[in-house]
Amino acid sequence: MKLAEAESTMQKTVEATQRNFNTIRTGRANASLLDKVMVDYYGSPTSLKSLANINTPDSSTILIQPYERSTLNLIEKAISLSDVGLTPSNDGTLIRLNIPPLTSDRRKELVKIAAKYAEEGRVGIRNIRRDALDTIRKMEKAADISEDEARDQQDKLQKLTDKYTARINELLAEKEKDITTV
Repeated sequence: MKLAEAESTMQKTVEATQRNFNTIRTGRANASLLDKVMVDYYGSPTSLKSLANINTPDSSTILIQPYERSTLNLIEKAISLSDVGLTPSNDGTLIRLNIPPLTSDRRKELVKIAAKYAEEGRVGIRNIRRDALDTIRKMEKAADISEDEARDQQDKLQKLTDKYTARINELLAEKEKDITTV
């Protein structure tokens, strides 16, 4: 694994962590809360986004308007079964999700979930570093690169690791602030 490859993979890990953070409710309506909701559509799991138009008319409401009216009940069932923690209200043409204000206990739970996502991201980055270090050591052992080049690459790799770990920590701090702000 070359340094450019490692950096690219670390960047993808940070982006995945950001996507995970986006699925955490902060008390404001956000269509990305429904990103992980899969609907059983003709026997195959289908993303909610591909079956319906999702709008947020105000900060406490999400409106879901299915492209086909026949999917209304399937979408409602999928939301009820998901871990979003919202109760769908079906009026026959669209589904309304009201976002209740978060309690302090729920905010603490959400901060813990965010911390878990951040730790998963940091572990991913450390695993990428480990794989890249193994590659550098193998190249050094096979005499493809000198000891100095290997040390130089290891230093660069550590700087990349520190940079992307710090970015995940920044994202976590932002998300915690979002969650705890009433």
